[in-house]
Amino acid sequence: MKVGCVKEIKHHEYRVGLTPSDVKSYVSRGHQVMVQKDAGVAAGFDDTEYEKAGARIIADRKQIFDNSEMIVKVKEPLPEEYDLFHENQILFTYLHLAANRVLTESLMSKGIRGVAYETIENDEGQLPCLTPMSEIAGRLAVQEGAKYLEKTFGGRGVLLGGVPGVERGKVGIIGGGVVGTNACKIATGMGAEVTILDVNSRRLAYLDDIFGSRITTLYSTDANIEKILTECDLIIGAVLLAGAKAPTLVSRGQLKLMKKGAVIVDVAVDQGGCVETIHPTTHDDPVYVIDDVVHYGVANMPGAVALSSTKALTSATLPYGLMIAELGLEAACKKSNALKLGVNIYRGKLVYPAVAAAFNLPWSSVDELL
Repeated sequence: MKVGCVKEIKHHEYRVGLTPSDVKSYVSRGHQVMVQKDAGVAAGFDDTEYEKAGARIIADRKQIFDNSEMIVKVKEPLPEEYDLFHENQILFTYLHLAANRVLTESLMSKGIRGVAYETIENDEGQLPCLTPMSEIAGRLAVQEGAKYLEKTFGGRGVLLGGVPGVERGKVGIIGGGVVGTNACKIATGMGAEVTILDVNSRRLAYLDDIFGSRITTLYSTDANIEKILTECDLIIGAVLLAGAKAPTLVSRGQLKLMKKGAVIVDVAVDQGGCVETIHPTTHDDPVYVIDDVVHYGVANMPGAVALSSTKALTSATLPYGLMIAELGLEAACKKSNALKLGVNIYRGKLVYPAVAAAFNLPWSSVDELL
């Protein structure tokens, strides 16, 4: 198969879809790999490394799109990339379609086969290609939240870990999945008082076993959400419904419950966010203030630690990419149910029901089309 990897153009996105090691894996199996010039430089991989691994370095991204059967990326395509795709091409990347109707309809109109990292789901219900980025985003959420609690950024001026004789900062985490658990690790490590909410009693029991008396676990109810909004200095939105738009759990009206200068970091922003007032921001302009509450909405948080993120991401995505290249998408999906669940768009049709539900659009069963 002819595989193309292009440079990410999202603002301050430094990750890359393939490492030189990944290229070597494709080439050793007889596949051709084209990598756009300087695609991996920001993540720590120069063109020479890709060439040594067997890739062709091409400056013109259109040439790569035109000649590739599969495009491997990191982030969802931006409008200036929509017209570069061609019918029946495979797009293997994060898509987050439920938060972007224009992207969804544009990719459908191109007749591509879109496989989303974030909806590949194994038999245990885990999301193997989303998990490493969720781990990183959860850890970064506390790191970034702690920074924006500083007075110079409009925050309360609170040190999460406190000091002797001064109370510690308070962190509230909405969602106890991968993001929430990793946020909890960092927040407790920094010495903060942590309360984590979830709707799953088994998950709360698991978190209680891991962290013990260092955290408080609560069922996620409207009353308990309002409780942490009132008490906490930092709120982290860590809610995930695989492939679907995140539910709104914090309304605009509830901001008045929060302390002046408190910070919200909504990791779910790339799926629409679980805070009504959140909207996507960028690494060079990450925060804004509404009703005296600092909002952090960077939609590609792991891009800030591009080397670590690229290595973690590609380690998870490579086996699926190789399976597609070896067998073709259709045969690969018949072999791997996890990969089949990653297919969101197939030759002009929506095949992932949660995305269709977000826009009230019709959808088809992927089993009937493959």
